[in-house]
Amino acid sequence: QVQLVQSGGGLVQPGGSLRLSCVTSRRTFSMYAMGWYRQAPGKQRELVATLLRGGGVQYEDSVKGRFTISIDVAVNTMDLQMNSLKPEDTAVYYCHADPVQEGSPDYWGQGTQVTVSS
Repeated sequence: QVQLVQSGGGLVQPGGSLRLSCVTSRRTFSMYAMGWYRQAPGKQRELVATLLRGGGVQYEDSVKGRFTISIDVAVNTMDLQMNSLKPEDTAVYYCHADPVQEGSPDYWGQGTQVTVSS
């Protein structure tokens, strides 16, 4: 099975930066579609960014140019660098691993709070 352990997050002023990290089990990036989600109060959980086959990344329109995914396969980590943060970015952020092969469960990180003060 895959374990996803998140770190980072916290309180930041508008315009500031935060970096989230997701440490995963071995071979995660070849066996699962990895991405970041977030959920704000009263809202459905939404996709923020996801790794694409071929090495690209798909970002939600509202975070394009501000958020960047990076991976380090050697240590099984996926980071989300968040710059120019806005109050509307406030949410609980989750690392996610979706199995490519049907019949296997997906996995979620424990979630980390990102709060951008007004």
